[in-house]
Amino acid sequence: MEIEKLFGGIYKDKICLVTGDTGFKGSWLVYWLNKMGAKVIGYSLEPITSPSHYGLMHNDSYHSIIGDINDLSRLQNVLKKHNPEIVFHLAAQALVRYSYDNPVETFATNVMGTINLFEAVKKTKSVKAIVNITSDKCYENKEWIWGYRENDPMGGYDPYSASKGCAELVTASYQRSFFNENNVLLASGRAGNVIGGGDWSLDRLIPDMVKAAGKDDTVVIRNPLATRPWQHVLEPLSGYLLLGKKLLEGKKKFAEGWNFGPELKNNVAVGEIVEKSTSFWKKIVYKEGSNLEEHHEANLLMLDCSKANKILKWLPVWDLEMTLNKTISWYRSFYEDNKVNTEQDLLDFISAAKDKSLEWTK
Repeated sequence: MEIEKLFGGIYKDKICLVTGDTGFKGSWLVYWLNKMGAKVIGYSLEPITSPSHYGLMHNDSYHSIIGDINDLSRLQNVLKKHNPEIVFHLAAQALVRYSYDNPVETFATNVMGTINLFEAVKKTKSVKAIVNITSDKCYENKEWIWGYRENDPMGGYDPYSASKGCAELVTASYQRSFFNENNVLLASGRAGNVIGGGDWSLDRLIPDMVKAAGKDDTVVIRNPLATRPWQHVLEPLSGYLLLGKKLLEGKKKFAEGWNFGPELKNNVAVGEIVEKSTSFWKKIVYKEGSNLEEHHEANLLMLDCSKANKILKWLPVWDLEMTLNKTISWYRSFYEDNKVNTEQDLLDFISAAKDKSLEWTK
């Protein structure tokens, strides 16, 4: 399988800056870019968990710089030195419940950090494209039974969601005020609940389950009725990479916000996810806990991805059954066999996408 030819081969030898490369999604994106022959520069804080997907996969295969997105001077120097052609901005404080205890850090990182990146790009002539990754939680959540579209109002109850709504407003402002003049194409990607091997973050369903299973413990499920758009990490990454390709090709109509989520049938309750996961690893044992004293969390959240489906020609690859199978099997192999399935999962994902003749495989 010739991975370098994916996305029309546009990433081969391309200098790509990935902020947040030590995070869960960032480390998967870097791995994929490396496989396509890109010259990757990472910029991020140290991993916040141990183990981490970054720690397991990083073997000097790319230039990873430990730095703070809030350090504008350092960020400017990195861009000036390495002259990237495209930037994937994933550096963020990404946890909802953490944001209640650390709102200043959350807003500083997710809003001012984004502004810092844009300011650094303004002074870097090599950059042609930016894909800014925000969140499906950037929308004002009204507990609708239908999915949010890209033109729905930004908002957010908790500091994390509000910070991502703010980041979208910042993105729109810089698109109009600065980057149109500088011939830099800027777009944002808004993804649903992303799962997959290698995430050990706090207060996330799959990491909580597998960490407990790894210790023969019981996991407490806070909100079994909450519905989320579940998808494998490779799904939105394929969307970000396809979006990046369009921007690098100079296609201005793609410099907008885009939703990347699963098919409607993948929007299921937390309780169902837990039940299905136990079929792939019997060591997962759970009980329901009271949510009365917890912080507010949305109960119903869905994305309408019609725009990406029809205009970008992006479509999801795996159904929920395969998504959970791949995710839980990754952790089971890690804990029971000390084996990492990242490469095989990527190859299987690409193979399934080729079988569907998806746009980015051509």
